[in-house]
Amino acid sequence: MLKVNFVVVGKLKESYWRAAVEEYAKRLSRFCKIEIKELAERVSLKDEAADILRFVRGYVFVLAVEGNGRSSEELAQKLRALADRGEEITFVIGSSCGLDQSVKAAANELLSFSKMTFPHQMMRVILLEQVYRAFMINAGAEYHK
Repeated sequence: MLKVNFVVVGKLKESYWRAAVEEYAKRLSRFCKIEIKELAERVSLKDEAADILRFVRGYVFVLAVEGNGRSSEELAQKLRALADRGEEITFVIGSSCGLDQSVKAAANELLSFSKMTFPHQMMRVILLEQVYRAFMINAGAEYHK
């Protein structure tokens, strides 16, 4: 079964964010083995980078405002291609202070959801929802419509 990792910095403080992440993780579990590695915020981005880089595997998407945008359909196509190759996938969300350049350099792809700024905790939910949506698109399900 395809493995999809989410390496994220910072804790979800509010119960409603945790509940949303749990719901999408449950939904994703029918398509892939999902692991969410929640890392503590550190004093420096370099320290956070060392923590992050220990957990990245396979094809690495790093969320970054300067990254390339993809439509939901384009993300679905990319995930399908990676799955067809049997490649493990990792998504990285840095802290609210950003990411050290070494994490960006380790990425196969910098991915941007928008030029807008979103609350850090909300972005985790948005990412999980979009990955779930991509799997549903690939399954030909009605969810995307």
